[in-house]
Formats: sequence, C-alpha cells, structure tokens
Amino acid sequence: MTDPPRPSPPLDPPCRHQALLTLPAQEAHVSAARHFAADLLETWSVPAGERDSAVLIVDELATNAAQYGREHMTLVLVLDHGTLHIVVTDSGTTVERPRRDIAPDEHGRGTGIVQDLAQSTEIHHTRTGREVRACLRCPA
Repeated sequence: MTDPPRPSPPLDPPCRHQALLTLPAQEAHVSAARHFAADLLETWSVPAGERDSAVLIVDELATNAAQYGREHMTLVLVLDHGTLHIVVTDSGTTVERPRRDIAPDEHGRGTGIVQDLAQSTEIHHTRTGREVRACLRCPA
C-alpha cells in the first residue's frame, strides 16, 4: 500500500502585505502616490521613522517617474519579513520635461536622497520604460 499523495508546498510563501497603484505620469499625481503610501504603511503598522523614510522615497521616485515618464507610473509596495520593497515604474521612453519652478542647484537630488534612506536601490531600463527599486528595513 502506498501513502496518499501529499500536497507540494508553495514555491514562494505569500507576502505579508502587498499593494499596487497606477496613476498618470503627471506631477499632479505625485501627492496621491505619497498619501497612498503613507496611509497604507500606517495601516500595515510600519513604525513612524521608517514610514516617513518610505514616504519620502515614494515621493522622490514618483516625482522622477512623473517628470521623465510618459503615459503612466506604477507604485508597488511589498512588506515581507521586515523589509519594505518600493518599486516605481514609468512607461515610455525618457522624455525630458524642463521644470521652470525649481532652481538649477535643486535639480537631481532625489536619487541621492533615495540612496541615503534605502538599504539598497536598483535601476532597470526595460523595453517599456524604467523601474526603480528601493528596499528599506522595517522592524516590527
């Protein structure tokens, strides 16, 4: 007699928390991404210090996506085993949109802020645009 078949374990355990938001790639929608992240991370009980850092990262990455992307931008937040993964993608080829509302010495600091706050960052150019990933430790 043989043993009954056992269900195989899942390949990847499910994430504790995951959310996705897609918006038009326009600077007017950056605040929506920021508020979405802040509210969601509070709901997920992310500590205030890490939440503030994550919201600043989202703000900088969404601003870049809105400024240089074309059609839409997507924000993905995944909190898994004490690490928050923040992924922002934009669509289309990079388009330089001149900004007259900021001084020249204020331009280009967003990536440095993200690198200072996150434990790791990655930038990937894809067929459809750009993907920026940042990881932040979020102890419970």
